[in-house]
Amino acid sequence: MLAVVTALEDIKANDVTVLDTSKKSPLFERMVIASANSPRQTRALADHVSKQLKLRGEPALSVEGEESGEWVLVDLGEVVVHIMQPAVRAYYQLEELWSIRHLPPKAANEP
Repeated sequence: MLAVVTALEDIKANDVTVLDTSKKSPLFERMVIASANSPRQTRALADHVSKQLKLRGEPALSVEGEESGEWVLVDLGEVVVHIMQPAVRAYYQLEELWSIRHLPPKAANEP
């Protein structure tokens, strides 16, 4: 989990939030949500996360949404990363949708 947050912060992701979804979904343990200032940055963040986790032997299962760059999802299995433009993030309000406790990005434990 920390590797994901670090990779996002490397390329200046904004408002990184880590959600514990272990009690809400059998599909993944954590959800990481971050904002980016442009479609280019959104794609760059997704690419950087994918590359950094692959170097750790944890390749992404899939990456969706790179075409538009408005909302890119990186599926890492137990962790799902949503990188969104601020307007998209405000519209979908994933934090509210999941309405679960937030974990501090640096204190989030590995799943």
